[in-house]
Amino acid sequence: MQRPRSLSRRTVLAQALRTGPAALAWTLLSPKLAQAGMQVEEPLVDSARTALSSAIHQSAPPVPAFAQDSARQQYARWLDSMAQRLHKRKADALDHKEFLPTVWYESKRAGLDVGLVLGLIQVESNFRKFAISVAGARGYMQVMPFGTRLIGDGDPATLFHMQTNLRFGCVILRHYLDKENGDLFLALGRYNGSRGQQPYPNAVLAARRGWEL
Repeated sequence: MQRPRSLSRRTVLAQALRTGPAALAWTLLSPKLAQAGMQVEEPLVDSARTALSSAIHQSAPPVPAFAQDSARQQYARWLDSMAQRLHKRKADALDHKEFLPTVWYESKRAGLDVGLVLGLIQVESNFRKFAISVAGARGYMQVMPFGTRLIGDGDPATLFHMQTNLRFGCVILRHYLDKENGDLFLALGRYNGSRGQQPYPNAVLAARRGWEL
């Protein structure tokens, strides 16, 4: 969503309290609120619901497989470069060895550019696993809890599991990209609940440049 207007601490706490105790706890612990991924709950035709649900539930470990040595070497260079960049942003409380391969795997699985997904995560949660927005969006990719009810098991707590959160976020973004006939600007706006507005897509695309190899 667009960057929020400056709110008083009292207003932010009141909003968090209405959202629930988890949001309130995060607000008290963090001086900087996450930028919420305010996806709008939309009715899904049965075929779309089935396809999304299938994409979410197909289990596979995030272990890359390469047919050629050159591809394997390129991945190793990417991993090393991204780990150095991520370390500057998040020196602790994040296992780079697990996080980056999972981002790579889930992005490729959904047919998305990995730099785009990293840029989105940067804008949405600033790489905070347990980020909760005032609106209730959760985790790295700030997935709204209704997503688990539409295409998951209905338990929003699972959105704090790293691979689950990344899979939901990537599958949802892929769905919006398909829905917008490949228009990335509109797809990003839809992901954020600000379709057609410039601030959010521009922020993600700018952040994306920092994750290009």
